[in-house]
Amino acid sequence: VVAYGALLPRPVLNIPKFGWINLHFSLLPAWRGAAPVQAAVAAGDDVTGASTFLLEEGMDTGPVLGVVTESIKPTDTAGDLLSRLAVSGAALLEATLDAIESGEASAVAQSEDGVSYAHKVTVDSARIDWSSSAAAVDRHVRSVTPAPGAWTTIGDIRLKVAPVTLSDMVLEPGHIVVRKDGVFVGTATNAVSLGDIQPQGKKLMKALDWARGARLTETAVAL
Repeated sequence: VVAYGALLPRPVLNIPKFGWINLHFSLLPAWRGAAPVQAAVAAGDDVTGASTFLLEEGMDTGPVLGVVTESIKPTDTAGDLLSRLAVSGAALLEATLDAIESGEASAVAQSEDGVSYAHKVTVDSARIDWSSSAAAVDRHVRSVTPAPGAWTTIGDIRLKVAPVTLSDMVLEPGHIVVRKDGVFVGTATNAVSLGDIQPQGKKLMKALDWARGARLTETAVAL
């Protein structure tokens, strides 16, 4: 079972001789739930991984059969990380099934310590909170890239925001400055520089190109 997204009732759990084997993209018991890859990026974790485990009636609570680790790079998006985990996780799942077939598999109960939950990512939750720190904004944007995509509004225009770059500039949260070297938006700490943005109904473009065409004023604020 991979990315099934629902709990199996006890009568169904009892059907397979060796139980149901699940591949989950975290190092359990960390980030149980629907969006473990996104949660790890948003939290700023340095390392995550994949786990194979036996399904129980609880959400991702079953004993672990195998794990593989994966470093999270400073510029990783959820999509980048998921692509690597899909490869290493598939190899882990194959190794786990081989171990079960040979009788060498050993299921280890999950620790009661280090439990965390990764709630489902929605379009609403992907909205950027400019009152967060620059580092948190950076992680948030990367955690919801490519889907559903981070977004904000400027006036009555909704923009999808691609990964940003941290800067030394200091601005009030949400306040925007357009310069020759980029478009900067304030956060609770330093400003971030926007890379690519996508106005609703239009193609992805450089933020600076869009800002010049939109003729943003000094009072423009991202919300």
